[in-house]
Amino acid sequence: MKILLTCGGTGGHIYPAVAIADKIKRRHPHARILFVGTERGMEQSIVPVAGYDIESIPASGFYRKNLLANVGTLRNIAKGSAKARDIIARFTPDRVIGTGGYVTGPVVREAAKRGIPTYIHEQNAVPGMANRILERYATKVLVSFPDSANAFRHPEKVIITGNPVRKEFISAVIGDHRGDLGYCSTDFVVLVVGGSLGAYALNQEILRMVPRTSQAGIKLLFITGKRYYGEMKSALEGVLGKDSVRLIDYAENMPALIAASDVVISRAGALALAEIAVCGKASVLVPSPNVTNDHQYHNAQAFEKAGAAIIVRESELTEETSVLADRLLRLKNNKQKLNSMSQAAFLIGRSDAADIIYEALDLHLIRTDQI
Repeated sequence: MKILLTCGGTGGHIYPAVAIADKIKRRHPHARILFVGTERGMEQSIVPVAGYDIESIPASGFYRKNLLANVGTLRNIAKGSAKARDIIARFTPDRVIGTGGYVTGPVVREAAKRGIPTYIHEQNAVPGMANRILERYATKVLVSFPDSANAFRHPEKVIITGNPVRKEFISAVIGDHRGDLGYCSTDFVVLVVGGSLGAYALNQEILRMVPRTSQAGIKLLFITGKRYYGEMKSALEGVLGKDSVRLIDYAENMPALIAASDVVISRAGALALAEIAVCGKASVLVPSPNVTNDHQYHNAQAFEKAGAAIIVRESELTEETSVLADRLLRLKNNKQKLNSMSQAAFLIGRSDAADIIYEALDLHLIRTDQI
């Protein structure tokens, strides 16, 4: 059995692919799995660490504001398609799965042309243009949010799977991570994360909220992003209540950090939400306004409608007051609300997403002499 996964660009595309690969590998230890990514994306470091081989092809997106820049994009499409054909011809996969990023287009198209069953997975509540285009080539379309199904033209192809997360998040709720991190059971712990690179607006808001949250006895675990760590460390030196904050530049142990928290303040990327939900944590979400189709806001809306999250728009973060401090203090003082949000998150978390995707691949139809 040979499975080809293609993904690129951000962790939100890459980690779901790794979770799918892990699931297949657990069920079929002898399966051969190959990733195809971009030449300089995060996948070049994440995938090998996860234990899988990866090849790369040229890939880039279209620029709506600078048409001349698309000359290079068209060149990459031609080169990428040729490279994808070569990889597919050599590897001869039984299934091809695309989880997002510009690289998925040429790989999924070329595989479909050869009659290989292809699958695309959409993480966000509002599907991107790439996946809407690739729908025509896909054997099945796998979506994380029920509302996503309405964006596709062939409902018979769509399967609601949820967003697959690594098994470490599913098992994280079992351990005593608070003790490991030096917190006690009565501490009110808030994890703040703005994505792998950090978020400037969110960082500034944290500086405003620390004096109030510290006075209320709230402990902050603050992941700044490597870009902002030094700057935030210096800025906190002059802030009242700085001792209530633990700064982290980049978290290798995210499952433990989420499991140890009472509330998570986060952007609203699809993968981050899936990880928060599967751990059953209440969240205050600050969607990034700098994403295509404002998809993070739509992701956050799905959680807010379910009662699992509170949305704060970035435009609400002003220098006059701390909106996030207001929201946290209300939650800290309303245990019933906090517990209901946690329960709602747990109910929408899909710990079985990788299982559903595995079943959708119909791997049992592959001839036994190919496994």
